[in-house]
Amino acid sequence: MCLAIPAKITKINGMIAEVDIGGNIKEINITLTPEAKIGDYVLIHAGFAIQVIDEKAAEEIFEAWEVAYESLQRQ
Repeated sequence: MCLAIPAKITKINGMIAEVDIGGNIKEINITLTPEAKIGDYVLIHAGFAIQVIDEKAAEEIFEAWEVAYESLQRQ
């Protein structure tokens, strides 16, 4: 199974972007999403941005993860 993580781009230097993932700052490669710009949300897999998404989609993914996490905590 593959998992893509949403993150917000805060800086770009060439094909390397700095992203914020829930307060954690990481560097990723944006070669596969050259249209990505500062302020965009992207899905990240294996250190690469694989798709630009809108803020609403990113929030929906975070909410789904929260529900799943809470469900696991009750088991």
